[in-house]
Amino acid sequence: MSTCTTASRDLDEPLAGTAATARTWLLIEQPGPWGAKALTESHLDPVLGRALEAAAEGTGVRIALIRRPGRHADCGTLAERHVYVAHTTPGNVWLHSAMTSDPEQVLNLDFAALGMGDPHSFDTVLHGVPHTGDPLALVCTNGKRDRCCALLGRPLAAELATSGVEGVWEVTHLGGHRFSPTLLVLPYGYAYGRAEAHAVKEALQGVREGRVVTEGCRGRSAWERPGQAAELAVRQAAGEHAADALTVVRTDGTAPRWEVTVAHADGRLWRVGVAQGASLPPRPESCGSVLGSPARMDVVAVRELARTALAVPC
Repeated sequence: MSTCTTASRDLDEPLAGTAATARTWLLIEQPGPWGAKALTESHLDPVLGRALEAAAEGTGVRIALIRRPGRHADCGTLAERHVYVAHTTPGNVWLHSAMTSDPEQVLNLDFAALGMGDPHSFDTVLHGVPHTGDPLALVCTNGKRDRCCALLGRPLAAELATSGVEGVWEVTHLGGHRFSPTLLVLPYGYAYGRAEAHAVKEALQGVREGRVVTEGCRGRSAWERPGQAAELAVRQAAGEHAADALTVVRTDGTAPRWEVTVAHADGRLWRVGVAQGASLPPRPESCGSVLGSPARMDVVAVRELARTALAVPC
């Protein structure tokens, strides 16, 4: 039976520049089944879900529900739940965690401050603390969004958990169903597609060592899609794997063409040309959808600049 992932893989659709965009991720544990719009279609109070959506809008914070890998019976309540928040912008990367018995407390967070990289309200409201455990591996398993996420994502999450990988959670939605299994690694915010267990373990080990595994990488969620593609292209050109070495400092232009400036922590600069193209031949963007030509980010030029060629804004 053909699926959207089969078509995307067979057509060798590129992964770079396809990650969801969010400077800050807010994750709330919610076991049980999830609907397509999980914040309002789960055992989480839908009134609270709608309020959370409104609170996060326009702040740079993306909210997702998480649950432990395994069976998800449609029953039971949760006395206490995990809540995580991670900021993914280089130079200010952090991951904090908390436990709460009242998810409505999350509404008291300062979402604008979280989006700008300030964890103070999370620590004050939820008694959050810096996360000292292993990095988080979030595998999309929401079959109500797309069947591939369940058919491919749930076995991956289960395999990782049973093999002893810490920090594995199922997550509601990471975008890009046709790249399933999809994965987000926090705190750095790099997303991966067509993930396999051995590759996930390698990526997580990289996070522990402060480096990025670029194979299968879709991009860093802190950047918009042209910046994601540009940063990965510079990593390849410069052989740079340190997680926080590169920053997208400027993006000029509009679709279908951008010039992205990428800066290295040592002062080097690159100008990267990125063009938006259409993926051909047409393929389904998700299972059951009509055939379409999803946008792709093609890097057309990578040029290192003289260090005095551009004044990088603070």
